[in-house]
Amino acid sequence: MTHRGPRTFGVEEELLLVDPVTGAPQALSGSVVRYARLHQEVCLAGERRSEPLETELQREQLETGTPVCTSLDTLASHVRSARQAASRAAAGVGAAVAALATSPLEVQPSLTPSHRYRRMSDAYGLTAAEQLTCGCHVHVGVESPEEGVAVLDRIRPWLPPLLALSANSPFWQGSDTGYDSWRHQVWGRWPSSGPTELFGSPEAYRATVDTMLRSGALLDEGMVYFDARLSRHYPTVEVRVMDVCLDADDTALMAALVRALVDTASDDWRAGVPPDGVRTDLLRLAMWRASRSGLRDDLVHPARRDAGCARTVVSALLEHVTPALERSGDLGTVRGLLGRLLDRGNGAMVQREVHRRTRDVAAVVAEAVRRTVSP
Repeated sequence: MTHRGPRTFGVEEELLLVDPVTGAPQALSGSVVRYARLHQEVCLAGERRSEPLETELQREQLETGTPVCTSLDTLASHVRSARQAASRAAAGVGAAVAALATSPLEVQPSLTPSHRYRRMSDAYGLTAAEQLTCGCHVHVGVESPEEGVAVLDRIRPWLPPLLALSANSPFWQGSDTGYDSWRHQVWGRWPSSGPTELFGSPEAYRATVDTMLRSGALLDEGMVYFDARLSRHYPTVEVRVMDVCLDADDTALMAALVRALVDTASDDWRAGVPPDGVRTDLLRLAMWRASRSGLRDDLVHPARRDAGCARTVVSALLEHVTPALERSGDLGTVRGLLGRLLDRGNGAMVQREVHRRTRDVAAVVAEAVRRTVSP
């Protein structure tokens, strides 16, 4: 038995606030959020509803979110309108937004002044101080905690290709890191980040989280930073491995692939297909490979566990979720979006190409600002 009707889904994106002239990160998130609330008529510019803008750990970040959607076209429209609302609000205080997962230019991040973030700064030191990274989180609706945990157990091997497709953080403090997703490397310093073992049941999931909290290594449940987790606030599975995408079309593609992965995993669970018992250390290796070279070199094949060229691995991902995409009516759209991404390259490849042509890191930021809100 399959899920009835298309699953709900939504996207949260973190954006970088930058100086529109120099490209340097700007610690203005509080001012941007206040401006958006006071000038909704400017930020909405004809939109029917406000897309929420929120602060994040560092003042150089801004978080956007879509409403709950059922169609891919609607979600893609909301991703664009959220970016445009963020851009207008940022412009109101003299800044711009860039969908970059790390800052290409040098920066000393500035902590958002909240009690929780101060506690995080005290507890985690340099890990918190350097944590200026922007991700993309996709929520997909599930019917129960049992279904949610069954999904978490079955999507694990398929998450590294999502990172490779979305990788958009090659630069750090003015230099090329050699990685397509340096954000993944920085994010991996948190004690609870990364892939998980098989849970098997909601009770086992809950016991794992409770044990982590009792250890004292986490301040609260909001710091359960698994690659994919059950949402604390919504009946959803939340997939968190992706860099924020340079282009809004790529964000829509990530959301469609994640929803299809959830559908496929749920179908397997209902059919009694057991999850792949791949070890967590091998999942970490696969995620490192995706972070290191993105689409430029081999990835770890999710089923065979050997090295395969990036296009072969991406094709395997698409084949894995094709029945779910056919059922939702998204297969043609996803094939088109995926083909364009593979032809153009992920965000890291676009950033490096701009830098190759200009030899100017600020030009990389300027191009990102343009692409962030392009229709």
